[in-house]
Amino acid sequence: MGNESSTNSRESRGREARASSLNASSRPPNQLSTASVPPPGAYSVPGSQRRQAQFYVTVPAGIRPGQEFPVIANGQQLMVRCPPGIRPGERIVVSAPRNSQGTQAYMATVPHGVRSGEQFPVLVNNQQLMVTCPPGVRPGMQVRIMVPTSRRGTSLSTPQEMDPSSSSSGSENARVNSHMRSPFGNQMFEVNVPQGVRSGQAFALIANGQRVMVTCPANARPGQKIRFQLPIKLSSDEIQSIKLNYQKDGWIRCLSTDLTFHWIRSEGEVDGQLKDSRDLTWAFERIAFVRELRSSATVSSKSKVDHSLQLVPAKEASLSTVVPAINNGTSLAQELSRYAAMPFQHKEAWFRQQIAKIQVPWEDGHIKINVRRENLLQDSMEATESITQGDMRKIFRFEFISEPGVDAGGVAREWFQLVSALLFNPDFALWSYSSINQMCMQINPSSGVANDEHLRYFHFTGRLLGKALFDRQIVAGHLVRPLYKHILGWPVTVADLEQLDADTYANLCKLKDLEDVEVCCLDFTVTEDHWGTAQTIELKSDGANCMVTNRNVDEYIQLQMRYRLLERVKEQIKALLVGFYDVIPEALLSVFDFQELELLLCGLPEIDIEDWKRNTEYTGDYERKGASNKVVKWFWEVVVDEFDEEHKARLLQFVTGTSGVPAQGFCALQGNDNNIRKFTINSIPEAVSVFPKAHTCFNRIDLPLYESKKKLTKFLTMAIQMEATGFDID
Repeated sequence: MGNESSTNSRESRGREARASSLNASSRPPNQLSTASVPPPGAYSVPGSQRRQAQFYVTVPAGIRPGQEFPVIANGQQLMVRCPPGIRPGERIVVSAPRNSQGTQAYMATVPHGVRSGEQFPVLVNNQQLMVTCPPGVRPGMQVRIMVPTSRRGTSLSTPQEMDPSSSSSGSENARVNSHMRSPFGNQMFEVNVPQGVRSGQAFALIANGQRVMVTCPANARPGQKIRFQLPIKLSSDEIQSIKLNYQKDGWIRCLSTDLTFHWIRSEGEVDGQLKDSRDLTWAFERIAFVRELRSSATVSSKSKVDHSLQLVPAKEASLSTVVPAINNGTSLAQELSRYAAMPFQHKEAWFRQQIAKIQVPWEDGHIKINVRRENLLQDSMEATESITQGDMRKIFRFEFISEPGVDAGGVAREWFQLVSALLFNPDFALWSYSSINQMCMQINPSSGVANDEHLRYFHFTGRLLGKALFDRQIVAGHLVRPLYKHILGWPVTVADLEQLDADTYANLCKLKDLEDVEVCCLDFTVTEDHWGTAQTIELKSDGANCMVTNRNVDEYIQLQMRYRLLERVKEQIKALLVGFYDVIPEALLSVFDFQELELLLCGLPEIDIEDWKRNTEYTGDYERKGASNKVVKWFWEVVVDEFDEEHKARLLQFVTGTSGVPAQGFCALQGNDNNIRKFTINSIPEAVSVFPKAHTCFNRIDLPLYESKKKLTKFLTMAIQMEATGFDID
């Protein structure tokens, strides 16, 4: 097998695969004709010593096979020829000369007003560096700075050189006589050595509002610029002012002095008009829980980790802001707060920068996965499950056994698509359709009955989704909203029950309208159908003998939420989350909301606008003129001319509950009753609501009779960005 060696496997199948590969190498040459084909499995390939590094590159629009296009790799521009069969937007792998040992290249734009020889600040890896503008460089031009790095891209503090052509800033590094360390990292300062100060001598100065002692470095002379770092200090009030405001569902994350984010309910996010008219319902929807995943080493083995999962009240949940492998383990709270408020494209760009810091370089080895097409799902699960957690961040290469070809990105893309399609197929019994949308999948509570290894498959599912996000791949399966929230650690509410069990959700909502709930004759039990067998499950101790009354109806609703949102599929969700976090640090996900996570995993849909228009129905005041109605014309003009692909996808999420479009097109949109429910635009008076309302059960948007296109654009854009399911749900 050359220099390939099998990774450790937790199952006998992996051990057999390893034994087969070892036996093949010991056979005589004339017996290798069949053994030369590697068995299915995952193989760890040692890194090479070549001074070449490999990068993923996206082919730009308008580039055809054979044409060359420029890319920046390792801080230098290279010309890359597009391979045969590759289309714009697809990713390819290119090799480029590696950087000088221990440095990382960054590009910086010279600010307005800065002249050659003057210095300007640059933020690199959460640390401020002072850069000297090289000769001949004007404001607006880009320069390349080389920053010393440790093995996994953890940056040190001083830029070694910068370009256009490698000019050094010429400053020496000074030592500050302080032993303080800030969880928010350090800030870089520069100062001229005072007259009369010699090398090794300390002198005092005021920096960042504090008096510090700085030791003059060796070879530094009076008048020469030296650099030093100071810990970033934040007061308790400054720390608590750091927030992640998603403008969704009325929940925001606030930083505590223990450097963890906590959820709080922001009533100001709720539109006052809606709040006044729905006091009872809003109180009902304020009940929220967040899943809490805890890890602990087992008593019998320190290398084995046990995980526990439960729902806790949203305000008790916390999220660490430290990722040990990034920025020397300093808190990411300030970066998370800044990027969470930015547009989706900026969030994704920041996320990709952080992923690059924790990806294992090609020269440190990669993973090769061999699978058979005829046994694709099982081979893929066994191979992926045999990989250690530390290797999940290595570059993967895929090969379909007995099929020649080099994985330059196309084979990996095919593998993710095929495996995810098989995995989410309801016939495999791990997943079932959402109760209101057959484009979305929920966990099958009876998955263990159909598959004894269902928990291994859910752990594999988590790793597959995490690796797809890590490698910028797309999967062929949309999840129900509560699962995206569990992955992100977001609050789940009563409204999230609708996608799991629409009947239970509707019945719980009706309880709030009853004067006396005892007329329903309910007790604290639920009845589950497990493959034709009815099972009664108590929601609390002796629940069968406890009737639901006006006094305990809130407890009943909360227990229903706990059971349906987590308890009945707790082990499956736990396995999925653990697998996902084997690849992606949870803290990095906190800049995204659940809609954006779906777009990252499933990609932006290819929307045929004409097909969308043809299969749209109109009701209310829009029915008579249909697409010729003035407001409807404005609606389509905004969608076509002013919405980019992301906003079109968000509009679909708003109205249908998912960004996915059926393979047959918009004519195949289904409602919660599994019947065809076409995209519908219904009119409502603007006095009823200035915002559009969504009814995801029926794929319907209630569009106010706006007086101007400008008003329609404003409130439609706000609605699709602020709420996943609109301001009202039938």
